[in-house]
Order: sequence, then structure tokens, then C-alpha cells
Amino acid sequence: MAKPLYSTNCFNTLIRVAEDCPAQRGEEPQPRGGQPTVAVLQYRMLADAPYKYTSDDVVFATSSAGRALDTKAGKKERNLARETFFSRGQACMRASPLGKRFGWGVHADAEGRIAIYAVDSKRYQALARDPEVAQTRAMRSKRA
Repeated sequence: MAKPLYSTNCFNTLIRVAEDCPAQRGEEPQPRGGQPTVAVLQYRMLADAPYKYTSDDVVFATSSAGRALDTKAGKKERNLARETFFSRGQACMRASPLGKRFGWGVHADAEGRIAIYAVDSKRYQALARDPEVAQTRAMRSKRA
């Protein structure tokens, strides 16, 4: 019997920045110690290709399991690693440092593909006011 697969995808939703986010505008995350952080990897994926990837794509690609795959890994190997990864629940983009620390909202379209918008942008403000778009917030960094 196959294990159920969990998903982090959401549809027609804006993940607004966290209430305790210190950024007043969208800030580009910087590498730490010369190494890209999860925030840097997610930012690069989404800034370079809005609405190309789903939340599952981004979460897996920036996880240690996704990064551990060799670039020469075949499709079968990638699918198996992804299936194993999503056989357990994973943190969604609400837990992303982009919305918690760097001032980026994450919008998922009707097909579940995502893009990021700076909290100070007109597009972010329009999405935040749109009654057709479900609203949620990135997780707080500190307890209330």
C-alpha cells in the first residue's frame, strides 16, 4: 500500500508578511559565511521565475534532501527522493524566512504556482485588498 503524500501547495492565496517581520520593504537575502541560506535559495528561485514553481517545488528544492541530489540525478531518482520527502508533513511557505524576516509576500495563483512580492509594492497591496484572494500570514518569529 502506498504512503499518502503531503503537500504544501495552496491556491489563490496570499501569504502576507509576518506581523513581527522587521523589514519595511522587500529585502534581498544575503549568503551567510559565503554559503546560500534557504532564504537566498528560495528568493533566487522565485525572483527569477515568478509563477513557474509550486510551493512543493520550492520547499523540496531548497531542503537538504533536494540540495543533496546531484545535478546529474535522473528523473526517477529525483521523483523517489521527492516522494520520500513528502511522505511526511513539511513546513509550508508560511514558515519561509522570506515572509518572516525579509518582507516578501508569497502569492499562489489558481494553479498553485507561486511568486513573491515586496510588502511595499503596489501589487502586494492590491493582492492584500482583493476579496477573491484568500489571506493568511507568515508565521511569527517570536511568540505573542
